[in-house]
Amino acid sequence: MTEPPLTPVFHTSGLTKTYLQGEVEVHALRGIDLDLYAGELVVMLGASGSGKSTLLNILGGLDVPTSGEVTYLETDLARATDKQLTQYRRDYVGFVFQFYNLIPSLTARENVIAVTEIARNPMTPDAALDLVGLKDRADHFPAQLSGGEQQRVAIARAIAKQPNVLLCDEPTGALDSATGVRVLDALDRANRETGTTTVIITHNASIANMADRVITLSDGLISGEHRNATRQAPNTLSW
Repeated sequence: MTEPPLTPVFHTSGLTKTYLQGEVEVHALRGIDLDLYAGELVVMLGASGSGKSTLLNILGGLDVPTSGEVTYLETDLARATDKQLTQYRRDYVGFVFQFYNLIPSLTARENVIAVTEIARNPMTPDAALDLVGLKDRADHFPAQLSGGEQQRVAIARAIAKQPNVLLCDEPTGALDSATGVRVLDALDRANRETGTTTVIITHNASIANMADRVITLSDGLISGEHRNATRQAPNTLSW
């Protein structure tokens, strides 16, 4: 029996984004057609300036396209109001950035609580920290944690509100290989155990092997796409 086609969580068609830098037009996205599906872990590869961060920001409701379509389920993100985008980000999206953006005066647990207090259906802060292997560091302040531990607190903070989508912009960009692998393991575990659709953008091709699907961007266009037969465990990656 033929399985019914999957319904995408995200759908984009003809997506473009143009910026003005002085009098010069910068075409960050030149027509992106893309579907992302529930529960998958996608790695988007591309050099600096390829458009991957711009695409992630549009998917996350942090930016809007110049033209084209982008929908999250039934929500038209291209035409949403600022208020609608704010609610979308709060209710459905978790973000992990290259820099951790933790509040220095709060402990790891308190940094996570800052998000769970305004979430609709959060997990407990300790459960989120346990998921990234930091339950025993919950009472430590950011200055008492390594860079990798701080990034894992940022991941715990993002997943604690149990978002439908987790968007990660160069989450290992400021980390060495061994520390980066621990961060990727936390993202892999969160994806497998919570079913959150996860997108990781990176310039590091070694990370691609941990994905269900790999999408390559160059010059604002999708230049390649493939699906891995199996997902490689993050602890087997090196770069």
